[in-house]
Amino acid sequence: MRTQLIAAGIVGAALLGVLSTPADAKEGEAETCLKTKVWDDYNEGWYVRTTTNATLAQAEHRVFLVTLYAGNEYKLLACGDGQAVDLDLVLHDSEGKELSRDKSDDREPLVTFKPTRTDTYYVALYGAKMAGTDKKAEVSFAVTYK
Repeated sequence: MRTQLIAAGIVGAALLGVLSTPADAKEGEAETCLKTKVWDDYNEGWYVRTTTNATLAQAEHRVFLVTLYAGNEYKLLACGDGQAVDLDLVLHDSEGKELSRDKSDDREPLVTFKPTRTDTYYVALYGAKMAGTDKKAEVSFAVTYK
């Protein structure tokens, strides 16, 4: 157990080296927002499980498959760029039953969850409302845990 915690700390520190690098001029607003949130969470004892980026149009969604382990607490979080007005996150179990959802009307949805059993889960990120004429937004998504 101690070895696993040390290894997780080393991996987390290595990831934070990447995450704490100043934003590149080409880096997107959504990715910068997510890196800031992940960094802040790391300072509170959270570790990064995974991150990814995508483009979402209004009413479009992306579904992410994740294995969540019993005994850990998870934060599912996302950020959208200035084109995103409202993004929603919804967590489903392996049967498709909704377990939790973000209830905010903003571009930074958050869902927290503590599974009672290790299982495969589905996380849906929805582009509920977009601004502008192209109606597409860059989004970044992360799973953190402790």
